[in-house]
Amino acid sequence: TMEYLEDSMQLLAIQGPGAAEAVKKLLPSGFDLTKMAFMTGVETTLDGIDGCRITRCGYTGEDGFEIAMPAENAESVASKLLSDPAVNATGLGARDSLRLEAGLCLYGHDLNETINPVEATLAWTMGGPKGRRRKEGGFLGAEHILKPDGKLQKVSNKRVGIMGMKAPAREGAEIYDAAGENKIGDVTSGTFSPCLKAPIAMGYVETPLSKAGTEISLKIRGKMQKAAITKMPFVESRYYRVPE
Repeated sequence: TMEYLEDSMQLLAIQGPGAAEAVKKLLPSGFDLTKMAFMTGVETTLDGIDGCRITRCGYTGEDGFEIAMPAENAESVASKLLSDPAVNATGLGARDSLRLEAGLCLYGHDLNETINPVEATLAWTMGGPKGRRRKEGGFLGAEHILKPDGKLQKVSNKRVGIMGMKAPAREGAEIYDAAGENKIGDVTSGTFSPCLKAPIAMGYVETPLSKAGTEISLKIRGKMQKAAITKMPFVESRYYRVPE
């Protein structure tokens, strides 16, 4: 069952290589974070506060946690985390650059009601070709995604990563073929990568031109710039794995 908590709870997120060490300082003695796998959560106390929950997750490609606590304790928990010299306050701009470096989609930009999982290169969410979902179908929209034998239907456009341009290509920038003559798609997300010290972008192009290494042109501020299709993630993800 689900319970609507209104404004009785607040959520804080802490992401990055030092997240576990910072969170550990607020957890009860004996809590072993090394055994907490990515995408798992547990109810616990934080800094002695009851009614909290931590989940090892995030949308940054990094190890990290989302922490829920009673609303009246949110400020004190945030202050305690920020008292750690390794922890810095940041906002959605930083998270957006991280999720793009990790090749993760943002709904309303890289995904919407007109884009299916095959176009978005998210068919892995339906399992492999021999998996039950692919064989049985039956889920909402399956007839638009799968063939009767469970194979993926062909699509005219695919989501790709883009690098090589000199300036950042923002959402809506037009993508052309290498000659700069024929429009083949549009950029859906773009930024300057702090990790790579270079512009990166994500967008949709015609399927025949979606292969990594394909040379393309981008129309940025009215001028054509050379670029190329590249594999994603741009920066290797560092999700935590429990040691075997």
